[in-house]
Amino acid sequence: MDSILSFFSGVWPFLILAFIFWWMIDRPHKKEEKKRQRMLESLKKGDKVVTVGGMYGTITRLSEKKVVLKVCENVEVEFLRTAISAYQDPAKQELLDEKK
Repeated sequence: MDSILSFFSGVWPFLILAFIFWWMIDRPHKKEEKKRQRMLESLKKGDKVVTVGGMYGTITRLSEKKVVLKVCENVEVEFLRTAISAYQDPAKQELLDEKK
């Protein structure tokens, strides 16, 4: 019994540090994921966006899973909705950040 208690008394600090480390890594990741989900849900026709590949365009059509971007005159490209990474307009991105 004594050896079990001494084992746990030596392990507790490491367990606590591991938990704190996990919490510090996981919390910002979840926060960023929620922010991205809000951005994807708020997309609408006419929004100017940037894809994860760096392509700039204006949304002309969107569905639940896909987005059609007008990238230049007479050129429209279809993307998955999740391929949108941000708005082109920083003010609109900040407005989304404030809504939390």
